[in-house]
Amino acid sequence: MIRKVTTMAAAAGTLMLPMLLAAPAQAEERTCRDTIGAVTLDNVRVPEGATCTLDGTRVKGTIKVENRATVRVFQARVVGNVQSEDARRVVIRGSSVGGSIQHVQGGSAAIRNNRITGDVQMFSNDGAIAINGNRINGNLQCKSNVPAPTGGGNVVDGNKEDQCRRL
Repeated sequence: MIRKVTTMAAAAGTLMLPMLLAAPAQAEERTCRDTIGAVTLDNVRVPEGATCTLDGTRVKGTIKVENRATVRVFQARVVGNVQSEDARRVVIRGSSVGGSIQHVQGGSAAIRNNRITGDVQMFSNDGAIAINGNRINGNLQCKSNVPAPTGGGNVVDGNKEDQCRRL
């Protein structure tokens, strides 16, 4: 009887070993070049030169906008950040962002009527930037943008800094 139990335990251990050694699950990245509706995604990447519209989409991770790309985010829920560097245009309207919004060395941006848990940072952009009616738990920071950002009606728990101090 003892031998039978030992053999069964060894067999069970052998069957469980691959599950214990399996690599952890990784978040998938969805490349967006068109419109994505009300679905749930892990991370979203807007590749160079592409235009992506997220309409009612839930993003469990981050949205990354690459060179000369455009992203439009409407009525979405983003758990992570929205990050753009050298992007042509960033529009976020009526959405919830659990992290920060960062638009650096790009073109225009419109950030309107959102709830943002982190910071909103607009640095060294050369297009029109409008920041209106947002609830920002972090800081609102704008530096070296030409022209300076416009807007108002933002409720900011942190600091309003530099070009955004009056928004």
